[in-house]
Amino acid sequence: MSRTTVVEAARTTLGPVGAYLPVSFDSLPTADVQREAARRLERAGYRTAWTNEVVGGKDAFVQLAVLLGATERLAFGTGIANIWARQPQTAHAAAAMLAQAYPGRFVLGLGVGHPQQAAATGREFGSPLSTLRDYLDHMADPVQPPAPDTAYPRITGANGPKMLALAGEFTDGALPAGQPPEFTAHARRVLGPDKLLVVGLSLVPEADPARAAAAARATVAAQLHNPSFAASLAGLGYAARDIAEVSERLVDAIVAHGTPEAVAAKVREHLAAGADHVILMPSLNSDFLPCLERLEQLAPAVAAIA
Repeated sequence: MSRTTVVEAARTTLGPVGAYLPVSFDSLPTADVQREAARRLERAGYRTAWTNEVVGGKDAFVQLAVLLGATERLAFGTGIANIWARQPQTAHAAAAMLAQAYPGRFVLGLGVGHPQQAAATGREFGSPLSTLRDYLDHMADPVQPPAPDTAYPRITGANGPKMLALAGEFTDGALPAGQPPEFTAHARRVLGPDKLLVVGLSLVPEADPARAAAAARATVAAQLHNPSFAASLAGLGYAARDIAEVSERLVDAIVAHGTPEAVAAKVREHLAAGADHVILMPSLNSDFLPCLERLEQLAPAVAAIA
């Protein structure tokens, strides 16, 4: 199967919108709870669900093997499987096995993560760009027995220009997260039309408008502690005052909040900017079951997006 065919098949399978299973870095719901959550998302009308990885505490491939087996049609993606959790050949073999066992229902998202995650495995973080490039290069190294000869989509987490360029050169696409639609448009220009662009849209899992607005502003303010994020926003045309004051305009551009219709409208902005698929991504410090309930409440509005 050609890489172009892999991308086109993924676009069809994923659909325009998916849901992120809100598993935090502090606690892990039981397998039974996660299985039922996946079934609830499937019944609600979502076509795709995504999950994170906690290095040492939760293996993304094992988790998705459990959830794929518990559902009938729901596709799954890793967002993001951490490269420090396993050797590159092992990651490829695990991804190929899932793709073989559940045809058309798996997307591999990979990312370099953070220095503390490398340190947790006793390794040096090094240059994120060269580290990820080296990892991708070695995924296809020969092993015995060989990994299943099954094609699957492979994308990388990319919130900066160099990572976007790497994603376009070495993988089937990119997964930026927590960015405004202007970044999505930029990512599409960098990747070109033939790559898969999956966008993680920050979502406040709060129905009350006032509390949702306050939580959305707090989310953006926390992101702005990273100087590179503020610099990226300035490069996208946001004024220094918007950034310094965490303006309502800036918050509304980055975080989906409010009514189901408002959330659906934000999804459509990213799709119009060039995204193939938008993930509703609740903050990872939110409680699991209330987040799940909010995703169910949003489903009728976002499932109607064509």
